[in-house]
Amino acid sequence: MISKRQSDILKLIVEEYIKTAKPIGSKMLCEILDCSSATIRNEMVELEELGYIEKTHTSSGRMPSEKGYRYYVDNLMEVKKMTGEDMLKLQTIFHNQSLQINDVIIKSMEIISDLTNYTSIILGSSSKENKLKQVEVIPIDKNKIIAILITDRGHVEHKQIDLPNVSLEEIKKTVELINNLLIGTPLDEIGSKLEFEIKPIISKYVKQHEILYNAFLKAFNDFSSKSNIHLLGKNNFLKLPEFDKTERMREMITKLEDNHLVRYVSEKDNNVKVYIGSENNLDEDITIIKTKYTAGDEEGTIAIIGPKRMEYDRVVGLLNYIKDNIER
Repeated sequence: MISKRQSDILKLIVEEYIKTAKPIGSKMLCEILDCSSATIRNEMVELEELGYIEKTHTSSGRMPSEKGYRYYVDNLMEVKKMTGEDMLKLQTIFHNQSLQINDVIIKSMEIISDLTNYTSIILGSSSKENKLKQVEVIPIDKNKIIAILITDRGHVEHKQIDLPNVSLEEIKKTVELINNLLIGTPLDEIGSKLEFEIKPIISKYVKQHEILYNAFLKAFNDFSSKSNIHLLGKNNFLKLPEFDKTERMREMITKLEDNHLVRYVSEKDNNVKVYIGSENNLDEDITIIKTKYTAGDEEGTIAIIGPKRMEYDRVVGLLNYIKDNIER
Protein backbone atom coordinates (compact mmCIF):
# COMPACT_ATOMS: atom_id res chain seq x y z
CA MET A 1 0.00 0.00 0.00
CA ILE A 2 1.36 3.45 -0.82
CA SER A 3 1.39 6.42 1.58
CA LYS A 4 -1.11 9.29 1.56
CA ARG A 5 1.46 11.66 0.03
CA GLN A 6 2.40 9.11 -2.66
CA SER A 7 -1.31 8.68 -3.45
CA ASP A 8 -1.68 12.45 -3.83
CA ILE A 9 1.36 12.59 -6.12
CA LEU A 10 0.15 9.64 -8.22
CA LYS A 11 -3.35 11.15 -8.54
CA LEU A 12 -1.88 14.45 -9.74
CA ILE A 13 0.46 12.74 -12.21
CA VAL A 14 -2.38 10.67 -13.68
CA GLU A 15 -4.85 13.57 -13.94
CA GLU A 16 -2.30 16.03 -15.37
CA TYR A 17 -1.00 13.48 -17.86
CA ILE A 18 -4.57 12.72 -19.00
CA LYS A 19 -5.06 16.45 -19.67
CA THR A 20 -1.77 17.26 -21.36
CA ALA A 21 -0.18 13.99 -22.63
CA LYS A 22 3.11 15.55 -21.39
CA PRO A 23 5.40 14.00 -18.74
CA ILE A 24 4.98 15.57 -15.29
CA GLY A 25 8.02 17.10 -13.56
CA SER A 26 8.64 17.60 -9.83
CA LYS A 27 8.49 21.43 -10.08
CA MET A 28 4.77 21.45 -10.90
CA LEU A 29 4.01 18.95 -8.10
CA CYS A 30 5.98 21.06 -5.56
CA GLU A 31 3.83 24.09 -6.32
CA ILE A 32 0.55 22.20 -5.91
CA LEU A 33 1.51 20.08 -2.88
CA ASP A 34 3.66 22.74 -1.17
CA CYS A 35 6.58 20.32 -0.56
CA SER A 36 10.29 20.65 -1.21
CA SER A 37 11.54 19.38 -4.56
CA ALA A 38 13.79 16.86 -2.75
CA THR A 39 10.75 15.34 -0.98
CA ILE A 40 8.79 15.11 -4.23
CA ARG A 41 11.74 13.60 -6.11
CA ASN A 42 12.23 10.94 -3.41
CA GLU A 43 8.54 10.01 -3.49
CA MET A 44 8.61 9.84 -7.30
CA VAL A 45 11.64 7.54 -7.21
CA GLU A 46 9.76 5.25 -4.82
CA LEU A 47 6.61 5.29 -6.96
CA GLU A 48 8.75 4.43 -9.95
CA GLU A 49 10.43 1.54 -8.11
CA LEU A 50 6.98 0.25 -7.13
CA GLY A 51 5.96 0.36 -10.80
CA TYR A 52 3.22 3.04 -10.60
CA ILE A 53 4.96 5.65 -12.75
CA GLU A 54 7.63 5.49 -15.42
CA LYS A 55 10.26 7.75 -16.92
CA THR A 56 9.90 8.80 -20.50
CA HIS A 57 12.87 8.73 -22.85
CA THR A 58 12.46 12.36 -23.88
CA SER A 59 12.46 14.24 -20.55
CA SER A 60 13.01 13.94 -16.82
CA GLY A 61 9.24 13.97 -16.21
CA ARG A 62 7.17 10.92 -15.31
CA MET A 63 4.00 9.40 -16.72
CA PRO A 64 1.64 6.80 -15.21
CA SER A 65 2.32 3.13 -15.93
CA GLU A 66 -0.48 0.64 -16.56
CA LYS A 67 -0.24 -0.34 -12.88
CA GLY A 68 -0.48 3.35 -11.95
CA TYR A 69 -3.67 3.83 -13.97
CA ARG A 70 -5.11 0.69 -12.40
CA TYR A 71 -4.36 1.94 -8.87
CA TYR A 72 -5.86 5.32 -9.75
CA VAL A 73 -9.11 3.78 -11.08
CA ASP A 74 -9.49 1.36 -8.15
CA ASN A 75 -8.46 3.65 -5.28
CA LEU A 76 -8.15 7.35 -6.14
CA MET A 77 -10.66 8.21 -8.85
CA GLU A 78 -13.88 10.03 -8.03
CA VAL A 79 -16.56 9.62 -10.71
CA LYS A 80 -17.20 13.01 -12.26
CA LYS A 81 -20.69 14.49 -12.07
CA MET A 82 -22.12 15.22 -15.49
CA THR A 83 -22.43 18.82 -16.60
CA GLY A 84 -25.89 20.22 -17.23
CA GLU A 85 -24.96 20.70 -20.89
CA ASP A 86 -23.97 17.02 -21.36
CA MET A 87 -27.12 15.89 -19.57
CA LEU A 88 -29.32 18.10 -21.73
CA LYS A 89 -27.87 16.69 -24.97
CA LEU A 90 -28.58 13.14 -23.83
CA GLN A 91 -32.02 13.90 -22.34
CA THR A 92 -33.29 15.10 -25.73
CA ILE A 93 -32.59 11.56 -27.02
CA PHE A 94 -34.05 9.73 -23.99
CA HIS A 95 -37.24 11.82 -24.05
CA ASN A 96 -37.85 11.37 -27.77
CA GLN A 97 -40.87 9.05 -27.81
CA SER A 98 -40.65 8.41 -31.54
CA LEU A 99 -37.30 6.58 -31.27
CA GLN A 100 -36.97 2.80 -30.99
CA ILE A 101 -34.71 1.56 -28.15
CA ASN A 102 -31.96 0.60 -30.66
CA ASP A 103 -31.97 4.14 -32.07
CA VAL A 104 -31.85 5.62 -28.56
CA ILE A 105 -28.74 3.55 -27.75
CA ILE A 106 -27.01 4.42 -31.05
CA LYS A 107 -27.78 8.14 -30.85
CA SER A 108 -26.77 8.46 -27.20
CA MET A 109 -23.45 6.65 -27.81
CA GLU A 110 -22.91 8.89 -30.84
CA ILE A 111 -23.22 11.90 -28.52
CA ILE A 112 -20.72 10.32 -26.09
CA SER A 113 -18.22 9.94 -28.95
CA ASP A 114 -18.66 13.61 -29.83
CA LEU A 115 -18.37 14.77 -26.21
CA THR A 116 -15.27 12.73 -25.37
CA ASN A 117 -13.50 12.41 -28.75
CA TYR A 118 -13.25 8.66 -28.10
CA THR A 119 -14.68 5.73 -30.07
CA SER A 120 -17.98 4.10 -29.03
CA ILE A 121 -18.96 0.51 -29.69
CA ILE A 122 -22.41 -1.02 -29.34
CA LEU A 123 -22.73 -4.78 -29.52
CA GLY A 124 -26.38 -5.72 -29.71
CA SER A 125 -27.69 -9.19 -29.01
CA SER A 126 -25.39 -11.71 -30.63
CA SER A 127 -26.48 -13.50 -33.79
CA LYS A 128 -27.38 -16.54 -31.64
CA GLU A 129 -30.28 -14.51 -30.26
CA ASN A 130 -31.23 -12.98 -33.62
CA LYS A 131 -33.46 -15.28 -35.63
CA LEU A 132 -34.37 -14.92 -39.28
CA LYS A 133 -37.83 -13.45 -39.83
CA GLN A 134 -37.74 -12.78 -43.56
CA VAL A 135 -35.56 -12.35 -46.64
CA GLU A 136 -36.60 -9.95 -49.39
CA VAL A 137 -34.91 -9.03 -52.66
CA ILE A 138 -35.10 -5.90 -54.78
CA PRO A 139 -33.75 -6.08 -58.35
CA ILE A 140 -31.54 -3.08 -59.24
CA ASP A 141 -30.74 -4.07 -62.81
CA LYS A 142 -30.53 -7.35 -64.70
CA ASN A 143 -27.26 -8.35 -62.96
CA LYS A 144 -27.71 -6.96 -59.44
CA ILE A 145 -30.11 -7.33 -56.52
CA ILE A 146 -30.31 -5.94 -53.00
CA ALA A 147 -30.91 -8.70 -50.45
CA ILE A 148 -32.69 -7.52 -47.30
CA LEU A 149 -32.60 -9.61 -44.13
CA ILE A 150 -35.00 -8.95 -41.26
CA THR A 151 -34.62 -10.57 -37.83
CA ASP A 152 -37.28 -11.32 -35.22
CA ARG A 153 -35.88 -8.42 -33.15
CA GLY A 154 -36.52 -5.90 -35.91
CA HIS A 155 -32.88 -5.69 -36.99
CA VAL A 156 -32.56 -5.01 -40.73
CA GLU A 157 -29.47 -5.55 -42.88
CA HIS A 158 -29.08 -5.18 -46.63
CA LYS A 159 -26.42 -6.19 -49.10
CA GLN A 160 -25.90 -5.78 -52.81
CA ILE A 161 -25.37 -9.09 -54.62
CA ASP A 162 -24.06 -9.47 -58.18
CA LEU A 163 -25.86 -12.21 -60.07
CA PRO A 164 -24.86 -12.04 -63.75
CA ASN A 165 -27.09 -14.02 -66.14
CA VAL A 166 -29.53 -15.28 -63.51
CA SER A 167 -33.23 -14.85 -64.21
CA LEU A 168 -35.47 -13.01 -61.74
CA GLU A 169 -37.72 -16.08 -61.73
CA GLU A 170 -34.87 -18.25 -60.39
CA ILE A 171 -33.98 -15.63 -57.75
CA LYS A 172 -37.58 -15.44 -56.54
CA LYS A 173 -37.82 -19.23 -56.36
CA THR A 174 -34.64 -19.38 -54.23
CA VAL A 175 -35.84 -16.64 -51.86
CA GLU A 176 -39.18 -18.41 -51.47
CA LEU A 177 -37.41 -21.65 -50.52
CA ILE A 178 -35.13 -19.82 -48.08
CA ASN A 179 -38.11 -18.11 -46.42
CA ASN A 180 -40.08 -21.36 -46.19
CA LEU A 181 -37.22 -23.39 -44.77
CA LEU A 182 -35.13 -20.97 -42.70
CA ILE A 183 -37.57 -18.73 -40.82
CA GLY A 184 -36.93 -18.92 -37.06
CA THR A 185 -33.31 -20.08 -37.51
CA PRO A 186 -30.67 -18.21 -35.42
CA LEU A 187 -28.42 -16.19 -37.76
CA ASP A 188 -25.25 -18.03 -36.81
CA GLU A 189 -26.82 -21.42 -37.67
CA ILE A 190 -28.01 -20.38 -41.14
CA GLY A 191 -24.71 -21.19 -42.89
CA SER A 192 -24.67 -24.86 -41.86
CA LYS A 193 -28.43 -25.24 -42.43
CA LEU A 194 -28.08 -23.76 -45.93
CA GLU A 195 -25.31 -26.18 -46.76
CA PHE A 196 -26.72 -29.41 -45.39
CA GLU A 197 -30.50 -28.96 -45.60
CA ILE A 198 -31.31 -26.25 -48.14
CA LYS A 199 -28.67 -26.85 -50.83
CA PRO A 200 -30.03 -30.30 -51.88
CA ILE A 201 -33.58 -28.86 -52.07
CA ILE A 202 -32.54 -25.77 -54.07
CA SER A 203 -30.71 -27.99 -56.56
CA LYS A 204 -33.99 -29.82 -57.34
CA TYR A 205 -36.06 -26.73 -58.04
CA VAL A 206 -33.63 -24.09 -59.31
CA LYS A 207 -31.59 -24.46 -62.51
CA GLN A 208 -28.84 -21.96 -61.60
CA HIS A 209 -28.74 -23.25 -58.05
CA GLU A 210 -24.94 -23.21 -57.64
CA ILE A 211 -24.54 -19.45 -58.32
CA LEU A 212 -27.56 -18.56 -56.20
CA TYR A 213 -26.60 -20.83 -53.31
CA ASN A 214 -23.05 -19.40 -53.13
CA ALA A 215 -24.28 -15.80 -53.35
CA PHE A 216 -26.82 -16.21 -50.53
CA LEU A 217 -24.41 -18.22 -48.35
CA LYS A 218 -21.84 -15.39 -48.55
CA ALA A 219 -24.52 -12.77 -47.80
CA PHE A 220 -25.74 -14.67 -44.72
CA ASN A 221 -22.20 -15.15 -43.42
CA ASP A 222 -21.61 -11.39 -43.77
CA PHE A 223 -24.89 -10.62 -42.00
CA SER A 224 -24.05 -12.99 -39.16
CA SER A 225 -20.55 -11.61 -38.53
CA LYS A 226 -21.62 -7.96 -38.42
CA SER A 227 -25.00 -8.50 -36.81
CA ASN A 228 -25.71 -5.64 -34.44
CA ILE A 229 -22.23 -4.10 -34.29
CA HIS A 230 -22.14 -0.31 -34.32
CA LEU A 231 -18.86 1.58 -34.33
CA LEU A 232 -19.10 5.34 -33.75
CA GLY A 233 -16.31 7.91 -33.90
CA LYS A 234 -13.75 5.43 -35.27
CA ASN A 235 -11.68 8.28 -36.74
CA ASN A 236 -11.28 9.88 -33.30
CA PHE A 237 -8.13 7.76 -33.00
CA LEU A 238 -6.59 9.99 -35.68
CA LYS A 239 -6.66 12.91 -33.21
CA LEU A 240 -4.72 11.15 -30.45
CA PRO A 241 -0.98 11.82 -30.02
CA GLU A 242 -0.55 8.14 -29.00
CA PHE A 243 -1.53 7.13 -32.53
CA ASP A 244 0.18 9.87 -34.53
CA LYS A 245 2.42 7.40 -36.38
CA THR A 246 0.73 6.30 -39.61
CA GLU A 247 1.53 2.62 -39.15
CA ARG A 248 0.16 2.53 -35.58
CA MET A 249 -2.98 4.38 -36.63
CA ARG A 250 -3.59 2.03 -39.56
CA GLU A 251 -3.14 -0.98 -37.28
CA MET A 252 -5.72 0.36 -34.81
CA ILE A 253 -8.29 1.18 -37.53
CA THR A 254 -7.81 -2.33 -39.01
CA LYS A 255 -8.52 -3.88 -35.60
CA LEU A 256 -11.70 -1.82 -35.21
CA GLU A 257 -12.89 -2.95 -38.64
CA ASP A 258 -12.43 -6.63 -37.76
CA ASN A 259 -15.88 -7.71 -36.53
CA HIS A 260 -14.61 -10.96 -35.03
CA LEU A 261 -12.07 -9.04 -32.96
CA VAL A 262 -14.59 -6.37 -31.95
CA ARG A 263 -16.92 -9.13 -30.67
CA TYR A 264 -14.36 -9.71 -27.85
CA VAL A 265 -15.38 -6.32 -26.46
CA SER A 266 -18.62 -7.99 -25.28
CA GLU A 267 -19.25 -7.65 -21.51
CA LYS A 268 -21.22 -10.00 -19.23
CA ASP A 269 -20.98 -7.85 -16.09
CA ASN A 270 -23.79 -5.42 -15.22
CA ASN A 271 -21.35 -2.94 -13.65
CA VAL A 272 -19.22 -0.49 -15.60
CA LYS A 273 -15.82 -2.19 -15.94
CA VAL A 274 -12.46 -0.65 -16.88
CA TYR A 275 -9.92 -2.70 -18.89
CA ILE A 276 -6.55 -0.96 -19.17
CA GLY A 277 -3.90 -1.89 -21.75
CA SER A 278 -2.99 -5.57 -21.48
CA GLU A 279 -6.26 -6.27 -19.60
CA ASN A 280 -8.33 -5.92 -22.79
CA ASN A 281 -8.35 -8.25 -25.81
CA LEU A 282 -8.04 -5.55 -28.44
CA ASP A 283 -4.82 -3.53 -28.03
CA GLU A 284 -2.35 -2.88 -25.21
CA ASP A 285 -2.16 0.88 -25.88
CA ILE A 286 -5.85 1.48 -25.26
CA THR A 287 -8.40 1.36 -22.46
CA ILE A 288 -11.90 -0.06 -22.87
CA ILE A 289 -14.62 1.02 -20.45
CA LYS A 290 -17.78 -1.03 -20.90
CA THR A 291 -20.92 -2.46 -19.39
CA LYS A 292 -23.72 -4.85 -20.24
CA TYR A 293 -27.18 -3.33 -20.72
CA THR A 294 -30.64 -4.90 -20.66
CA ALA A 295 -33.63 -3.10 -22.15
CA GLY A 296 -36.80 -5.20 -22.34
CA ASP A 297 -35.78 -8.35 -24.21
CA GLU A 298 -32.76 -6.58 -25.77
CA GLU A 299 -29.36 -6.97 -24.24
CA GLY A 300 -25.87 -6.10 -25.34
CA THR A 301 -22.71 -4.16 -24.52
CA ILE A 302 -21.95 -0.45 -24.67
CA ALA A 303 -18.27 0.48 -24.63
CA ILE A 304 -15.96 3.47 -24.94
CA ILE A 305 -12.48 2.93 -26.38
CA GLY A 306 -9.73 5.48 -25.96
CA PRO A 307 -6.06 5.84 -25.04
CA LYS A 308 -4.79 4.62 -21.66
CA ARG A 309 -4.64 8.36 -20.95
CA MET A 310 -8.44 8.40 -20.88
CA GLU A 311 -10.71 10.64 -18.80
CA TYR A 312 -11.72 7.69 -16.61
CA ASP A 313 -13.76 9.71 -14.12
CA ARG A 314 -15.85 11.32 -16.85
CA VAL A 315 -16.38 8.25 -19.05
CA VAL A 316 -17.46 6.01 -16.14
CA GLY A 317 -20.02 8.67 -15.15
CA LEU A 318 -21.34 9.02 -18.72
CA LEU A 319 -21.65 5.24 -19.24
CA ASN A 320 -23.47 4.80 -15.93
CA TYR A 321 -25.88 7.56 -16.89
CA ILE A 322 -26.60 6.05 -20.31
CA LYS A 323 -27.04 2.53 -18.93
CA ASP A 324 -29.49 3.78 -16.25
CA ASN A 325 -31.55 5.68 -18.84
CA ILE A 326 -31.59 2.82 -21.36
CA GLU A 327 -32.74 0.36 -18.70
CA ARG A 328 -35.35 2.74 -17.33
